[in-house]
Amino acid sequence: MPQTPPFTGQLGTGGYNKNLYQTKEEGYPGLFYHDENLVSGSLEALIHHLVPNVDYYPDRSYIFTFLLSSRLFIHPYELMSKVCHLCMEQQRLSDPQADKMRVRKIAPKILQLLTEWTETFPYDFRDERMMRSLKELTHRLASGDEVYRKAVSQMSQGLIRRLTVLSQYEEALVKINATAAERLTALKAKPQATIQRDMLSICNDPFTVAQQLTHIELERLSYIGPEEFVQAFVQKDPLDNDKSCFSDHKKASNLEAYVEWFNRLSYLVATEICMPVKKKHRARVIEFFIDVARECFNIGNFNSLMAIISGMNMSPVSRLKKTWSKVKTAKFDILEHQMDPSSNFYNYRTALRGATQRSITANSSREKIVIPFFSLLIKDIYFLNEGCANRLQNGHINFEKFWELAKQVSEFMTWKKVECPFEKDRKILQYLLTAPVFTEDALYLASYESEGPENNMEKDRWKSLRTTLLSRV
Repeated sequence: MPQTPPFTGQLGTGGYNKNLYQTKEEGYPGLFYHDENLVSGSLEALIHHLVPNVDYYPDRSYIFTFLLSSRLFIHPYELMSKVCHLCMEQQRLSDPQADKMRVRKIAPKILQLLTEWTETFPYDFRDERMMRSLKELTHRLASGDEVYRKAVSQMSQGLIRRLTVLSQYEEALVKINATAAERLTALKAKPQATIQRDMLSICNDPFTVAQQLTHIELERLSYIGPEEFVQAFVQKDPLDNDKSCFSDHKKASNLEAYVEWFNRLSYLVATEICMPVKKKHRARVIEFFIDVARECFNIGNFNSLMAIISGMNMSPVSRLKKTWSKVKTAKFDILEHQMDPSSNFYNYRTALRGATQRSITANSSREKIVIPFFSLLIKDIYFLNEGCANRLQNGHINFEKFWELAKQVSEFMTWKKVECPFEKDRKILQYLLTAPVFTEDALYLASYESEGPENNMEKDRWKSLRTTLLSRV
């Protein structure tokens, strides 16, 4: 029985030809289909369905969907152990006298499965238990033929390279955050001192700044593993003794780092607006960031666009009525309309579909860029997870739910692979990533200092903030 995947996004692999094998249904008991689509099954049956044999290789969309969702029910290292056991036992790979012809037929299929796993979910292999099982199985496959030894070596080197790059990225993030913290400490030491540098002194071209924001967005997107969407919401499986499937696994935290970047950009925009003493300068900064936001929209960088709008809508900024009266707000009104949350962000979702379509038919890497409003993407996946049960009443895994989850994550996987076509400007990037940003209290204080309190509540808050923040000098 064929299993037609309900989504078209297929993940590429640098390993074997994805069209090399035809999918054939094994008929393992415990799998249930509707209109030839797999809709549910026991965990054991789904694991068997993942493992290739001489006559069968699983559909690639099934591999991605199961590897993504199985971690809700079983640790990745336990799944790898079961896969290795099934490969060894079913194909008698543990037998030194195993039929060499049989091994030659099955080895490429097992290697392709392992290649897809290591390429799409490399962070699973930060767990030493995963690596042990992987080495044990690949050793068996490589022992019989020089061709497979070379393929195993290429796969292993690719995995080590990906894990090394991840570690380097995490170290770079730590350094960036440390630099930002040092600059903020220096700012707190002299909060009333004039800050010599601001965004406009670094770069006054909105198009260039939008391009550099896109660099940051695409770099941070590229390191988010698909499994992080699952880890973000799921703590435990009720049939797993109330133990989290991630409690003893070194998780990647690139999703959290990306959300923190959105917050930083919002606060940076608010800081840049509230910092200048003169109303005319503040108005110029607002108009500059409106232009940056518009360029982000044109590029397809919806995340930076929304972060900038969020920064402008913060109360310390929105209350600056005299400043806003000097701003030509027509362009800002259009952008706010595009990101209007009403009707479940209907306008934004329409624009996102347009950007996605442009990306599919793109002739240049510039047109391929789609950077979604990330918080909404997470929210969509969260409600999908909350709205459907992981298991059916008979204890089977609700695979219909996970087809839909994989569809959403698969689209994200396509977006994150786009390479930024714009030239890097180190000076601008360094400023965007490390310039000191005000806390909410500091923003309010700067706002009140620029345009005085309008009512007694604001006056009381202003006095309190002056006492609290300026007494630390």
